[in-house]
Amino acid sequence: MNAKVWLVGAGPGDPELLTLKAVRALREAEVVLIDDLVNDAVLEHCPTARIIAVGKRGGCRSTPQAFIHRLMLRYARQGQCVVRLKGGDPCIFGRGGEEAQWLRERGVEVELVNGITAGLAGATQCDIPLTLRGVARGVTLVTAHTQDDSQLNWQALAQGGTTLVIYMGVAKLDEIRDQLLAGGMAADMPVAMIENASLPEQRECRSDLMSMGNDACRFGLKSPAILVIGAVAAAVENQRSAAFGSAYRSRPRAGAAAGCDL
Repeated sequence: MNAKVWLVGAGPGDPELLTLKAVRALREAEVVLIDDLVNDAVLEHCPTARIIAVGKRGGCRSTPQAFIHRLMLRYARQGQCVVRLKGGDPCIFGRGGEEAQWLRERGVEVELVNGITAGLAGATQCDIPLTLRGVARGVTLVTAHTQDDSQLNWQALAQGGTTLVIYMGVAKLDEIRDQLLAGGMAADMPVAMIENASLPEQRECRSDLMSMGNDACRFGLKSPAILVIGAVAAAVENQRSAAFGSAYRSRPRAGAAAGCDL
């Protein structure tokens, strides 16, 4: 039989953000290998499939990547319809590229299905456009956590003129601040810290580069969370303040802790 695996992005959490193609793959699935951050509500689309948890979480016991590879290969070679279901998008810090390469080298067909990544969804839920004409000419997605502890080019990021979206950065806020300041980024650069993007329990804390560590501590920021660093993190609020005056500025943001809003 032709062996095939679907690498499917489940999005950041809100099940309504699934693509129609993702839903179709799940309906056809016989085996679903599921990540920790996938909302259980997504599994309503594959009620008869065998569900195997293969999650990875920082600081927690995780399923070895080699074992996940072998599971996908085993079930695909048995002729079963296999879906590897990942939070966000499989190819944005989701190991989709390396899994696809490993399977194809062993003769397994792979189809990638995009999902909405947390950085995009979280920013949108907070009224933050990651690009905005006259404010941000681009967006850069980076991770603060690397397998080999390699360092980002922080100076290039600080001076690039793009919105920075940083994944897996909650435990490294002080390092991120110090590196960006050393690279030349302004201390008052707006920052939005967004926890549980797109879920009902989503929370956000607005701050600036210099203060974000202290504000995150007071706010009780926890993973999973993304950081949005750049002028766009304050652009819409500034526009609303200009339009509605102090009545708008005095209104607290939903879910924000005292002292966390600019």
